[in-house]
Amino acid sequence: MTKRKKRKIENELVSEDRKKYLKRIKINKTKVFVTQISIAIAFIVIWEVLARMGKIDSFITSQPSRILETFLNLSSNDLLEHLRITCTETLVGFLLGTGLGIIIAIILWLSPFISKVAQPFLVILNALPKTALGPVIIIWVGAGMPAIIVMALAISLIVTILDILNGLMNTDKEKIRMCETFNANKLQILTKIVIPANISTLFNTLKVNIGLSLVGVITGEFLVSKGGLGYLIVYGGQVFKLDLVMTSVIILAIVAALMYESITILEKIIVKTKQ
Repeated sequence: MTKRKKRKIENELVSEDRKKYLKRIKINKTKVFVTQISIAIAFIVIWEVLARMGKIDSFITSQPSRILETFLNLSSNDLLEHLRITCTETLVGFLLGTGLGIIIAIILWLSPFISKVAQPFLVILNALPKTALGPVIIIWVGAGMPAIIVMALAISLIVTILDILNGLMNTDKEKIRMCETFNANKLQILTKIVIPANISTLFNTLKVNIGLSLVGVITGEFLVSKGGLGYLIVYGGQVFKLDLVMTSVIILAIVAALMYESITILEKIIVKTKQ
């Protein structure tokens, strides 16, 4: 047997093994997805059945059929406007919190002295319950969208700084030393070594941040908003329309999932382009 034929047979065997491996991965993903959908459907069915049988109080917990009816009523009225308000506030707070957090983290990495000075203050601010600042924020920037965006910013900013700074500080020291031996300056090390090594840290922070920004927005809407999903939840609770509360919570969960998934898709695209 010639070497060429032998290589061809080996390549075909590797190709077949890879096809089987990819097929197994696809089957596992399908199984996970089907199981997730089955659990969700089973939960909804059990919830509806127990509510109809009177085993649970549908006035307090609502039930899927009533939530669907409330959703349809909202859709024909002003649901899109409430969604627009909440999504706009969340995206603005998210972008501001992420952008400022990354810039401040880079400044702290570039200056170890400033980093050591700022560290205890960052820890204290991170531990401080941000909702306690709600009344102060309202007095400072006024009621309405600015206060809600600042609330989202307050909740997400410190977490971003700490997460990104931790990633920057834990970059492979050997690579940094090697660059320093070639007289690379801090900016070159940052752009060529540190930032590329922390892409995964950045996207993990983004995934956390989108949720924190949404929490900040909803908290702000609880306090001052006249529109948005947070406003619907508060209004529903005040007038004892628990169907409205549950519907708004479910819509909020869907919005959060879609935002999270959009960041995951962006991460996959960037990782592919790097490869």
